[in-house]
Amino acid sequence: MKVRIQRDGGMAEYAVAARASQTVLDVVTEIQREQAPDLAYRFACRVGMCGSCAMEVNGVARWTCRTHVSRVVGADGVLELRPLANLPVIRDLVTDMAPFFEKWSRAGGQFVPKDGVVPAEFAVVPPASPQRREADAGIECIGCGVCYASCDIVSWNADYLGPAAMNRAWTLVNDERDGARAGRLRAVAGDAGCHSCHSTQGCTERCPKGLDPSGAIAGLKRTIFWGLA
Repeated sequence: MKVRIQRDGGMAEYAVAARASQTVLDVVTEIQREQAPDLAYRFACRVGMCGSCAMEVNGVARWTCRTHVSRVVGADGVLELRPLANLPVIRDLVTDMAPFFEKWSRAGGQFVPKDGVVPAEFAVVPPASPQRREADAGIECIGCGVCYASCDIVSWNADYLGPAAMNRAWTLVNDERDGARAGRLRAVAGDAGCHSCHSTQGCTERCPKGLDPSGAIAGLKRTIFWGLA
């Protein structure tokens, strides 16, 4: 199997034996251990819990630890790997995630207790309430950046907050314990926010957790439109 990896702005080619149940991360690890010890890439859990191994595989952003080679290798038998799009490249397959998380902050991604005080008792939030269900639908995001790398709007507008940041904002907008709803809705409005989304749903299609960031962005649009801050 031929493996092409983006390195130093060009493409380096390696040959790796094809094996049963082989993941893309297995391939990258084998290359780093046996052929290119200076190859830079990122991983941690190897079981789809951290998202740090995400990269572009044959043109699609994916978690490489959960992606089997047999399902994504091209008809020509070539596996092409690049770093996640829309993020600065540190080296080889490693991107700088700082802009991604900075946009989480800009979107008001931090929980703010009402009146700025953490209550002494746990808040009772009915699991069946509409707000709780809306929050539950997006709360499992682990910040892997796959949706951000798959977003055309981010590619066109570097200031755009991106799907993950606005998905996080939507979960907090629906959290009745949070006290920063109005400010958060102002933060996600405008040209850099939810109104720039074209609803092509690439983020939802590519999310490895099966979340619906596009739906969350639509929820923000509705809430802002009806003045429900």
